[in-house]
Amino acid sequence: MKRFHDLRHARIGRLLKAMQGRPIALIMLGGLSLLNLISEWPSDIARPSFVDTVDEALPDSFKSARQLLFDQYQRHYPRVPDAQPVIIVEIDEETLAAVGQWPWPRNRLAGLIDAIAAQKPLAIGLDIYMPEPDQTSPERVADNLPPGTTALAAALRALPTHDEILAASLHAAPTILGAAALDHPAVETRTSLRSAPIRLHGNGTLGRVPRFDYVLASLPMLQAAAHGQALLSVALEQGVVRHLPLVMGLGDKLVPSLPIEMLRVATGSPAIDVYTDRSGVQTVGVADALVPTQPGGDIWLHFASIHSTLARYVSAREVLQRTVDPQRFRDKLVLVGLTGAGVTDMRTTPLGELVPGIEIQAQVIETIFEGRFLRRPTWLKWAETGFIIVFGLLIVWYVPRKGTRLPAFMKAVPRGLAVVGVSLHLLNVLCCFYIFVRFGFLIDAAAIFIILSAVMGCFLSPTLMHQLEGGAGGQAPFGQEEPPVGSQAQARKRSGDDKDVN
Repeated sequence: MKRFHDLRHARIGRLLKAMQGRPIALIMLGGLSLLNLISEWPSDIARPSFVDTVDEALPDSFKSARQLLFDQYQRHYPRVPDAQPVIIVEIDEETLAAVGQWPWPRNRLAGLIDAIAAQKPLAIGLDIYMPEPDQTSPERVADNLPPGTTALAAALRALPTHDEILAASLHAAPTILGAAALDHPAVETRTSLRSAPIRLHGNGTLGRVPRFDYVLASLPMLQAAAHGQALLSVALEQGVVRHLPLVMGLGDKLVPSLPIEMLRVATGSPAIDVYTDRSGVQTVGVADALVPTQPGGDIWLHFASIHSTLARYVSAREVLQRTVDPQRFRDKLVLVGLTGAGVTDMRTTPLGELVPGIEIQAQVIETIFEGRFLRRPTWLKWAETGFIIVFGLLIVWYVPRKGTRLPAFMKAVPRGLAVVGVSLHLLNVLCCFYIFVRFGFLIDAAAIFIILSAVMGCFLSPTLMHQLEGGAGGQAPFGQEEPPVGSQAQARKRSGDDKDVN
């Protein structure tokens, strides 16, 4: 067993020392660079089939490190809101305790919408979908009355239904209804949604836009009454919301997300514009606002801490009791959603905070208003790859060269190379972080660190092995020449002569 271990150790040593480590370093540079590209394949070139195979076999290669790095960018520099275009009317625990458990009768929800609309907001978005008829409606109650109550049943059926009351409120206010996109059929799901038209510009591809086959939406009567429909889906990566699509596919149709549809209704625009090129979606526009997107029609969110946005929350109980300052809603975009315990969907942000799902929608609207977008365009991925390859080739060319100052520096300052390496990687992270703060670009400093460290390690390994072996029988460290064979023989002979003399 020991002999096998020694042989394997010797083979690894010879492989690392071959041609001073350059071949293995080049293989490491090319292989890791390709693996990095596979983990985030550029959208401007066709995706080969082997990419999916490798991605399935190594699903977290570079991706997790990249996501964690981008999260750290935001944690050290969260967005600080400089405007408050959004008000969230939350159906919280206080409201549920005062008004009643959820779901409410639709006429009660209509009363809340009427109270908000009276304050003249620009748009009201409901993070709520109602696919079934209201079971508390008068006609439903009439159907469940015991025999002998014919007059009472007739009187109840003569009253407007709760769904009709809600439809009237939705029509009278600039309202938008949310809907949930699904990949599979379920009870009350449909394959279509009534939504505003989307105008396509350019001959680009829409292949990266997320697509769904089914939707769980409100009743057709309510859809017809509202001024807009939107999908509420968010993209989750390892349980964290990092970006949100502005447009999604439902079958063969494009449908807007809630934030962009609210802007359309607020501005009175007839349609939403989507601009594409060969890499995918580039921009989504409504009125005079143009939002740069990723090729999939989504935007990376620069999150603000929930502690800096608490002022936008208003309890629905206060709205129903008419105790809120009317000016607070005027010319605002109002979101209505559930935040009470047990009835809300909580999401984790890159800041490590657990927030209501409706907060994500509000942050998208704020980001569009402020124009502070995070971007990771396709050209940036190619620029990263080019930098890694060029700098890696520079390492392969320079480090093993004989006669350079690097071996002398390592000999004079044994820990100096580690200090220089750490300093260069720290400089790399600081430069990428500065670009994030200054320009909003997300540069993958993690991949740069991992790949270049691996390439440099190919040259350090022979040196470390040489030191562990005590320099005997092994090749000298990179940049240092072996003493000539004749000189070694003469030295041994002199050593033997000295022993004879003694």
